[in-house]
Amino acid sequence: MQDAGTQIAFKDGEQAQRMDAILKPGDLLIITVNSNTPEAAQPFNLPLIPGGEGMNSYGISKTSISGGAGLQNYLIDIDGNINFPILGKLKVAGMKKNELLTMLKSKIYPFFMKEEPIVSVRFANYKVSVLGEVNRPGAYNIDNEKLDLFEAIAIAGDLTIYGRRDNVLLIREDENGKRTTLRIDLRDKRLIDSPYFYLQQNDVLYIQPNNPRSRGSALGAVEAMSISVVGTLISLTSLIINIIK
Repeated sequence: MQDAGTQIAFKDGEQAQRMDAILKPGDLLIITVNSNTPEAAQPFNLPLIPGGEGMNSYGISKTSISGGAGLQNYLIDIDGNINFPILGKLKVAGMKKNELLTMLKSKIYPFFMKEEPIVSVRFANYKVSVLGEVNRPGAYNIDNEKLDLFEAIAIAGDLTIYGRRDNVLLIREDENGKRTTLRIDLRDKRLIDSPYFYLQQNDVLYIQPNNPRSRGSALGAVEAMSISVVGTLISLTSLIINIIK
């Protein structure tokens, strides 16, 4: 993994972009439709389901509310579709949330409702993973759906003394399942003005160990192998002595 990825070359004057998340297969969405006339919006909202029930007839999972009833989530399938009440199967992969909002409104109003609905779309599984030389490596769920590189590293407890700040690996997957690997120098002041400053859902950051750490790991492996070999030789020697006796 240490040699993978393309080193990012920042351009002077390049502006940071708030990377609106692109909907991808595997994303879980919470979609609600509201109106001044609740009975008009009700058919476009999946009912709450009791705790312990994980899927409904749409193949949709739910998010538990305090161990009781759960909000049902729309899973974007491998073909990029969700199955929406009344409207049926909708192709959503590749869209941004605002684009999905606009599409849903245009399909509901004025064909099914006399007033424009209020539609809300949120991620139920917006997360990033921070691995390697950090104090708390792992996958982290993000509630506000907005996270930059430094915030992600802070959530993971910051780099250890062995982490390299000049060669952070960013792994990103697009809506077609294609993975891109990029190398980032956290010391570059132009980073905060780059398009890669903000993370997207399911991004992975890998903090590479520095040279002393790498050498220490290699030395540890050699020592472990040496101990194993010595242990095997001792066992063979003992066996031969017992046979001779």
